[in-house]
Amino acid sequence: MTVYQIEHSIDYIYSQPVNFAPHQLRLRPRSNVHQSVLEFDLSISPTPDKLVEAVDLDGNNQIVAWFDNHLATNLQIHAKTTVYTNLSDPFNYLLEPWATQLPIDYPRWLAQQLQPYLTGYLFHSIDPIAIELAGQIWQSVNANTLAFLSELNQQIYHTCTYALRDAGSPLPPGITWKNRSGSCRDLVVLFIEVCRAVGLAGRFVSGYEAGAETDDRHLHAWAEIYLPGGGWRGYDPTHGLLVADSHIAIVSSPFPAQTTPVEGKLQTIGNIGMEMSYRLMIQKA
Repeated sequence: MTVYQIEHSIDYIYSQPVNFAPHQLRLRPRSNVHQSVLEFDLSISPTPDKLVEAVDLDGNNQIVAWFDNHLATNLQIHAKTTVYTNLSDPFNYLLEPWATQLPIDYPRWLAQQLQPYLTGYLFHSIDPIAIELAGQIWQSVNANTLAFLSELNQQIYHTCTYALRDAGSPLPPGITWKNRSGSCRDLVVLFIEVCRAVGLAGRFVSGYEAGAETDDRHLHAWAEIYLPGGGWRGYDPTHGLLVADSHIAIVSSPFPAQTTPVEGKLQTIGNIGMEMSYRLMIQKA
């Protein structure tokens, strides 16, 4: 078991006083058999008139902040979390016998539940470049499911250069592979698209990665693949790792846009400039 203390601050600065529409916050890490939140404290300025906590379709914690005519030039959000992780061995599971070779033939009831994670991820059809890469790896590992995932993880890690992009949607997977470069979210979308090409269900995860000793921390992204007998299992193509104790998941979804830490609009209309700054600190307790 590893315990982490996390401080995550986000500050939005506007060029003139504005009114805030409701904002959805995804900052409280999830709790399950792999990790548990021990303490969570959220402070917001200006103070919302109401906070509503809920659990979404993927089991993520979400908080909606409602503001009543608060004119302000700043929106400051500060989350303090203490969480422990309990996944020291990411290989501690047994695949169902029928899932050891690709393509996995999910039972009908399971395929129906997994439909959003199998199709319609970001694009209307699977990227041809992802299909080609999937075929190459499929052949090289003789269709072995776990070998496929490991080889894909390593190929993206060793082939693609990491490029930090603080904002913007993930790039289409074909562009990322063609450029051999991308942010963590770009590499994750590529990983999931290749998995979808061989019938593996995948979802996008946003969270914290505490493995590197650095003061320049950012939100991280990785993929989770549904493996019968093992459930959702994480793969981090940015680092070429299986997800274990040093990864702290906040939110997961088949749609990356549903994993942003803050989502909201302004009630004030006009040409309003905005700057955003953040600070992220992670340390072992």
